Amino acid sequence: MLRLEWIVSTGWADCLVADQDAEVSIETSYISEAPEELLIAVARVLTSESEARVEFAGEPAGYRWILHRDGEDVRIRILQVPDRGSNDLASTEIWRSRQPVDVLVRAAIRCFDNVAETYGESEYQRRWRHPFPRFQLEALRTLWRADRAARTR
Repeated sequence: MLRLEWIVSTGWADCLVADQDAEVSIETSYISEAPEELLIAVARVLTSESEARVEFAGEPAGYRWILHRDGEDVRIRILQVPDRGSNDLASTEIWRSRQPVDVLVRAAIRCFDNVAETYGESEYQRRWRHPFPRFQLEALRTLWRADRAARTR
């Protein structure tokens, strides 16, 4: 089980990440392209890249997601970083999980489908100050469908 929620306010978003063991809520600023980067990172591990990283910008601290593909699973780590230039060793791990790749992809797609349904794309853009990540969401969905079709052949 993996749950992702993206709650948008003016210039900020709270991202809730939860599995069967723990949950964490992290905040990011519109100064980063966090939604786009997250969807791209999930697509990268879906297509068998061994590691993808995402930065959620805070002011000045932030969060770093590290997605590490291990066979059919993804190890997910979220680090709190003192500033954007900090390396992993200077950061504090605040959440970790191991999930099947398919579970991670479905959670990311479901999260942003819910965002589009809840806010609509124009309200999302008004609040977040960036367009809704429609291209990245649909690209991930297309890759996921192709991956599932290839596995069932």
